Amino acid sequence: MTRSQQVTTQSARAAVVLAAGHDEQSRALLTHPLGDSTVVELALVNVRKVIPADRIVVVISPDETEIPGLLGDDLTYVTQLSPRGTGDAALAARTAIGHALGDQAGDAAVLVTYADTPLLRAQSLRGLLTRHTLTGADLSLLTAVVENPEPGYGRIERTTDHAISAILEQEDRTATEGRLTEVNVGAYVAAPGLLFSQIEALAAEGEHRLTEVARRVIGADRKISSYRIYDTDEVRGVNSEDELAEAADVVLKRLFIPKKNTDTKIVFGTGGWRAVIGEGYTLANVRRLCQAVANEVVRQGLETNGVVIGGDRRFLSRESAEAAAEVFAGNNIPVTLLPDDVPTPLVTFAAPYLDAAYGIIITSSHNPPEWNGMKVFRRDGSLPLDEETDRYQDEANALSVDDVITLDIDLARRTGMITDRVLTEPYVDAIEKIVDVESVRGSDLRVIVDPMYGTSQGTLGTILNDMRVRAEFIHAAHNPLFGGIAPAPDLQRLSTLISMIESGGGRYDLGMATDGDSDRIGIVDETGEYISSNDLLLLLYWYLHEVRGEKGGVVRNLATTHLLDRLAAHFGEESFECRVGFKHVTAGMDKIGAVLGGESSGGLTIRGWILGKDGIFACALVVEMLARTGKRISELREMIYEITGRLYTLEAGVPATPEMRIAVPRRLEAEPLTHIGEYPVVSVSHLDGTKILLENDNWALLRFSGTEPVLRMFVEADSPEKATELLDWLKTFVTAGI
Repeated sequence: MTRSQQVTTQSARAAVVLAAGHDEQSRALLTHPLGDSTVVELALVNVRKVIPADRIVVVISPDETEIPGLLGDDLTYVTQLSPRGTGDAALAARTAIGHALGDQAGDAAVLVTYADTPLLRAQSLRGLLTRHTLTGADLSLLTAVVENPEPGYGRIERTTDHAISAILEQEDRTATEGRLTEVNVGAYVAAPGLLFSQIEALAAEGEHRLTEVARRVIGADRKISSYRIYDTDEVRGVNSEDELAEAADVVLKRLFIPKKNTDTKIVFGTGGWRAVIGEGYTLANVRRLCQAVANEVVRQGLETNGVVIGGDRRFLSRESAEAAAEVFAGNNIPVTLLPDDVPTPLVTFAAPYLDAAYGIIITSSHNPPEWNGMKVFRRDGSLPLDEETDRYQDEANALSVDDVITLDIDLARRTGMITDRVLTEPYVDAIEKIVDVESVRGSDLRVIVDPMYGTSQGTLGTILNDMRVRAEFIHAAHNPLFGGIAPAPDLQRLSTLISMIESGGGRYDLGMATDGDSDRIGIVDETGEYISSNDLLLLLYWYLHEVRGEKGGVVRNLATTHLLDRLAAHFGEESFECRVGFKHVTAGMDKIGAVLGGESSGGLTIRGWILGKDGIFACALVVEMLARTGKRISELREMIYEITGRLYTLEAGVPATPEMRIAVPRRLEAEPLTHIGEYPVVSVSHLDGTKILLENDNWALLRFSGTEPVLRMFVEADSPEKATELLDWLKTFVTAGI
């Protein structure tokens, strides 16, 4: 390998970007908005990722003033005096490229690309440059295989050993050659001496097209290499209003493509920051996010309040909690570091209990085992609202690893900046002050509990023992793979719990489950029937209002049953609908003074308890309800149905493809719904997603998840058949034409 074939970020490279256009319309399109930028800016964003700014030369027309204003003064601008062709435009950059490269020009590689190809990815340009260097080619070009390519694209002809033998333009192709599908995208790399000498030689013959340079080099039997791109969207240029509209769709679609290991951005969803371990979730990102939160602590003047940090049972949770502690300690913010296996609700409780500036838990809740993440709780235990989490994530993403301040954990412990502490006892004591432990003792209840390999068994086991409840735990071992499933306490994942109750012959009064970080609950009744979270909320609202005498309204998110509205109306109380995300539930509870707030996914809390969902507390409250009423879950449910009537809920999810994220909202906007099947639409809400309200409290909801690449569909109807019909209609609607 020669020195010139080494590929490093310091390789001698420069770029020529052709932005002069061939007429006034083409120049105007370059400065037209595209996404949140413009066509020319998007094109240069990708070039900047592979070529230093001081080695990028942009060729513009003589009277062009807008493009330099958009791109900035760190680039070099030269003018093409008259629009004689793309080769002539590239030749205008020769002197500037020579100055930029200096004495490195002999070993340099010059990339030539177009400003009207904003969809070319930086990875493709990097692939082309790297291939050119590694192969020692004289000329390298970017190609793509396109089904039914436009006639204007030059076709690539190859020999039997796959070497490029020709670029065939439209006027040169035979009918057989016209069926070739590999096209010349129009980005080239060559040494500056070869590139500009060939352009100059062709100009002397009256030829000014850049494509002819490539054809001439190929014809001279020089060494040619190519890099093929497989995303055919990259091939699209912007030379008309129609092509601009198509490019806008591609830009929008790309926003929703799940990022892999090349993307290190931190993005908060409805339940904190979550990402796949080893891709978005890294210790470096944990440190950057904690530095951003530490900066916020300092800005608020709350350093002496400190922070409390814990982690669940997932891979890297303990290491992440310690890394987080080192960052806060490095910023002179004292840390209370909790031990392994901490439930999320305990951290929610600990923040106000310790008057900490923030509580931080390392978890990704009910996500699959390969995920991890972080939840941040404010001083009062509530989740930050969107404008706050946007501020954290934006600052974190702007930080480099070198911006993070840390203090070694051993030194921090010796100096008292990090204090290890167990808060299980005060958390359990606080629950037992609200839940009527005495009323449960003597009830002789027997339950089976599935923590789903999560973090609830220590605290919940203590509470049930104090209640004298006979409890058996399954799936309680420390298993960061969670048995190979996502630890979500829903019907599909509680088969073992259900089968044990069904085969128990009446041995158990109740089955309970919590998710991976213990903030959600799942319930199975004494017969082995799974009780939906919607029905559980209904039971608890009735119990709190009628048995415990706690008056007040109820808050539900928009994907939760409207039977709560009926029960609230029966009580003469208010029911409040909010967006998905428990931070919106607790904000709604504060707004109307609600006694209960919850969501159909299993999260709930009550007035007077923490400002976050708590599966452990919910389990204790359900046990109290059975003991004080002396009734079984099935009996209580039928009794409440006598008040509210029945509604039947169904839900489903489909992978949220980028195309779907564009097509579904556009179709909803273009075709206002008047009916779902035969059922008339009463109104449509866009509070969070699209909720279609029908008669008699029936409804359907389409909502893209804030934590996973999934389009969720929910329906509620007055018969199981109608619910199935509504859900089938939604599935057909969202997948039509995709």
